Amino acid sequence: MSSKYPKVPTITVRVFTDKPVRKTPYQVKGVLMRKFHGKEIVPMLDGSYRDKFLYPRIQVKILNEQIYFVAVSEGVNPIKDILSNLDTLDFGNITFEVSDTEIEEEEDYFKPLSKLISYKFVTPWIALNQATGNRYRSLKNEERTSYLNSLLGQNIVFMSREMGIELESNIYTKVKLPSLFPKTVDENNWGAFDGEFETNFILPNYLGIGNGITRGYGTILGLYDPKSLSEKEETSKKGTELDIALMDDPELQEIDVQKVPRPKKTNGKSKFRKNKSKRTKKILSEEFDIEVEETTKIKKPSKQGGKSKSSKKREKWNKPNSKPSENETNFNSEEYHKKQHSF
Repeated sequence: MSSKYPKVPTITVRVFTDKPVRKTPYQVKGVLMRKFHGKEIVPMLDGSYRDKFLYPRIQVKILNEQIYFVAVSEGVNPIKDILSNLDTLDFGNITFEVSDTEIEEEEDYFKPLSKLISYKFVTPWIALNQATGNRYRSLKNEERTSYLNSLLGQNIVFMSREMGIELESNIYTKVKLPSLFPKTVDENNWGAFDGEFETNFILPNYLGIGNGITRGYGTILGLYDPKSLSEKEETSKKGTELDIALMDDPELQEIDVQKVPRPKKTNGKSKFRKNKSKRTKKILSEEFDIEVEETTKIKKPSKQGGKSKSSKKREKWNKPNSKPSENETNFNSEEYHKKQHSF
């Protein structure tokens, strides 16, 4: 890959157990915090670093009744530190014996490409929170795909910045969803979608995008052969600008990386630069807290299918919301784990 972007270490660990795991990511994290008390993995999981890292460095997934750990940057070594002692996972009512682990380490993710690559969401992508859900409901069907493309692109730009990468070229996104009507998820009435997307950016498998990352939502899987990318040849010959032919796709959304809000931290808390003359709204979850200018204009795709009147009547997201829910709960805390789940 091009040397102008820093290498970001990533690790994905698939845990093989003697029984299928029918637990939640929070329950698994609670077991890890008790088992490895005093280890560096604990503050990575319990919310202690929430102000230090706006994007969670360690993520726990339950996929096909197996446990996956995904760690990026500062989260890699804490995960590697516990693997030699990851022999059992005691949930109180059931204990899992760990028979083996499958480990994949890389340093060449979080890079822009001059081609589009495809991903699918293996867990629902929660694109809409309280603020973005209100905005989404106000849009016409032909505008909604463009809005979701913008949210996805801003997620990618923010994640890259969290990894210390300042993009020099714009990001392109193209969501491919079976329905534009979101499913209501969680007590916060988040809006979730299934489907796939394309982008000119390479991301690790099983990483989370959007809201509810610490709960396992927004998990992605690449639909491409890594060997076919030939990143070294591509970046050295073409650079990272997207091919002009691909840019003619009317369903492709260009994200101006310079216009994505940039977080800054003051007194240990995350703050965001705002234009005092304009209102802002949050676009992501408690893991990100990005804000976007409310006045952002959405470009209409040239072709977008509409929905029938009967479908609109069935859509919960066409109904007015009740009072906004609180977003300040520390969902990673041990207290919250005990409240939500029994171990």
